[in-house]
Amino acid sequence: MPLTERLYYDDSHLIEFEARVIDKSERVSDWTAITLDRTAFYPTGGGQPSDTGTLDGARVVECVEDDGLVLHVVQGRAPEIGAVIRGRIDWARRLDHIQQHTGQHILSQAFIKLYNAPTQSFRVLEHSNEIDVDLASPSDEIIDRAIRLANNVIWEDRSINVRQVTPEEAAELPLRKDSAREGELRVIEIEDFDLTPCGGTHAYRTGEVGVIAARSWQRAKGLTRIEFVAGGRALTDYNRANHTARSVAALFSAGRDDAPELTARLLKENKELHHRVRALEEIAARVEADELMAKAKPGPDNSRMVTATFADRDAESLKRLAQALILQPQTIVLLGSQDKETARLVFARSGDALGDMNQLMRTACELLEGRGGGKPDLAQGGGKNFKKIKEALALAEQALLETHR
Repeated sequence: MPLTERLYYDDSHLIEFEARVIDKSERVSDWTAITLDRTAFYPTGGGQPSDTGTLDGARVVECVEDDGLVLHVVQGRAPEIGAVIRGRIDWARRLDHIQQHTGQHILSQAFIKLYNAPTQSFRVLEHSNEIDVDLASPSDEIIDRAIRLANNVIWEDRSINVRQVTPEEAAELPLRKDSAREGELRVIEIEDFDLTPCGGTHAYRTGEVGVIAARSWQRAKGLTRIEFVAGGRALTDYNRANHTARSVAALFSAGRDDAPELTARLLKENKELHHRVRALEEIAARVEADELMAKAKPGPDNSRMVTATFADRDAESLKRLAQALILQPQTIVLLGSQDKETARLVFARSGDALGDMNQLMRTACELLEGRGGGKPDLAQGGGKNFKKIKEALALAEQALLETHR
């Protein structure tokens, strides 16, 4: 079977074409893979997703490459072998991919020009793109400089040309990267800036990309992973970020650009208040501990045992109360609480009291259909059966007393 002629190689803006069906195969119910003698549909590859569109009205949901052929996966009634059909590309999706892919060429070459940092991989994601760059010491300033250079090239509206070159000619060209393909190469040339082999779809001129913006960067697997957006995605991302910034600023009844300073001030005040609340909670825990000690039961070996249940108390609050109680000598503490739909337990003892709190916790948590553990003097846990908190505490009490009779 002859190879599929790739019409997008010569014109990435071609969105309508005629072709002959040369093969088809049923995949699953209502899904068929159609092979054409020629196509303008780009198949998934090189980090770029495939085109979508229609073949005589049948919806093309994906295109994949198979040994030199392009398979068009269609949903609905498929055309017969030998039929001449009309294909139509979803232009909005194609334009988006043109902007992202061409933007990647420009941005990758910017990192080469400024830092001799080659791009090792590229991915077009649903809402943004990623490139992994061999950049050893990234910073906001370094990446911003590359973004500025890339945008200058875009705004200069430089021409972009497609060249077919032989392997011998390619060996003499200053290509940004080598190609794994053998034979004649398709090379994308950005006027006086970049020259690289590529089979993807690209703009006629750099101005078509519009703008490039970096969303974030991080170190990943020894490389620098940069998340960026181009063209229409950059506008969408700006609108989303601007809406978020204005919404945050509105909470302060302030202008958008004042929001970061006001947020930082609020976070600082919140941190200070948290420290003050923590100190007050510790004081309250000591007062509460004194009240509970007055109700303590006799425990093993002349110890005192405090058992109590609470409503809407989290594990941290229980632990703070338990620690206040075991400041007293010969004290064993068994505390439980229903925290929303979950049972919380904290068991503790003073250093001179008997009992393995870790073992008691495991026994109690089995009844609560949960788990827990810790050390012999302090353990915590819980489970989903919050209705049995009191029963679990009683079980722990009984196990403690029987062990140390």
